[in-house]
Amino acid sequence: MLQRTIPILILAASGALLIIAYFSPFTTSWGEVVVDWFNVLAAVAYVLGAGNLLAVNLEKVSARRAGWAYALLTLLSFGAMLAFGLFKIGAVPNADNPNVHFAGSYESTQSAFGWVYEYILSPLTATMFALLAFYVASAAFRAFRAKNLEAILLLGTAFIILLAQTAAGMFLTGWIPEASMFAFLRLDWMKVAITEHIQTAGMRAITIGIALGIAATSLRLILGIDKSYLSKN
Repeated sequence: MLQRTIPILILAASGALLIIAYFSPFTTSWGEVVVDWFNVLAAVAYVLGAGNLLAVNLEKVSARRAGWAYALLTLLSFGAMLAFGLFKIGAVPNADNPNVHFAGSYESTQSAFGWVYEYILSPLTATMFALLAFYVASAAFRAFRAKNLEAILLLGTAFIILLAQTAAGMFLTGWIPEASMFAFLRLDWMKVAITEHIQTAGMRAITIGIALGIAATSLRLILGIDKSYLSKN
């Protein structure tokens, strides 16, 4: 019973303290203490996450299951970057303490950690997002089929925005005077109307809905109604 009651009490107390600290200037320091608790827990969560990463990938490699070579590469990369960061291999000496190795900066490209991050991880990340563009284009092609009213609106909006971004948009409608009553037919005007008015209104509505959902979920957690974060055992 205590295994479920104590976590609920800690969560409820922490949530209540943060709410009180936000609305009361006299309890601001309480919220800062709770945030410090969160930072400690986050550090522990990183350690647990690293342990879980090792356990899952070691099991896959030892069992020679499908994709074990990728798991092995993940383990080797994890170990190498951990060693580079912890031991500051190739770290640039600190001007104030040139004789203290661990006082040096490991983020510079002269260090092993910074070099791998800048010249291996960053290009790989850019490559991944570049490949995602083709998947997005393929999904857009399948979605932009005028089967119903919603699809027609989506297709028409995308066509206007894409055309307005090219020189063809100004060539087709640039001759319409901006001060005339037909200025709304200019593609650049329609692009601004869509992105700054219609899209902004939709994003604000979505943001408000997300905020209300977060508030409702937080209250359910603080009041102990939602216990999904607890172990089922």
